[in-house]
Amino acid sequence: MKEREVKVLNIDKEEIERKLIKLGASLIKDENQTNYRFDTEDSFLKKTHNGYLRIRITENLLNGEVKNTLTFKRSLTRDTMRVNEETETEISDWESTAKILELMGYRQKRPGYKHRRSYKYDNITFEIDTWDEATYSKPYLEIEVHMEKDLEKAIMLLELDRSQVTTKPIDELSKE
Repeated sequence: MKEREVKVLNIDKEEIERKLIKLGASLIKDENQTNYRFDTEDSFLKKTHNGYLRIRITENLLNGEVKNTLTFKRSLTRDTMRVNEETETEISDWESTAKILELMGYRQKRPGYKHRRSYKYDNITFEIDTWDEATYSKPYLEIEVHMEKDLEKAIMLLELDRSQVTTKPIDELSKE
C-alpha cells in the first residue's frame, strides 16, 4: 500500500481537534502504539531500500482490542509529499517475531511510544501524534491524502501554517 503524507509541526492539539470536530470530521482511531524498528548493524535496509522493518503493537482505546503488525516501510519520494510504500501483515506473537528477526541479523532499535488520534474528513485522514519524550517531544499533525489537491484543501480547512509542513521522517526530526 502506498501512503502520501506530510507532517505539520508545532501544533496546538486541542485547537486542531476543535477545528476537526467543527468541520464534522469523524474520530476513527484513538490508540496507543509501541513501535519497534529493526535493521542490521550496518543499516542495510536504510541504505539499500530507504526503509526499515517495524513491529507495532496497537492498543485501540475505543474498543480495547490489541493488534500486532509487522511492516516493511520504505520511502519512495519526499518532494511536496512523503510517499511511502508499506507492506504489512498482522502477527499473533510479536515477541517471537522479534526473536526471528534478531536471529536473521536484524537489531532492534529503541522502542518508540506514541498516542494517536485519527479523524477522517472527505478523503483526508488527520492524525494527531504525540510520542514519548525520548522519541520526539512535540505533538504534530500528520495529514494523509490520496491526491495532492486534498493536501492543499486540508491546509486551508484547518488554517495551517505552510511553513510548518514537512516531509521529514520521525528519525530525522528527533535529531533536530
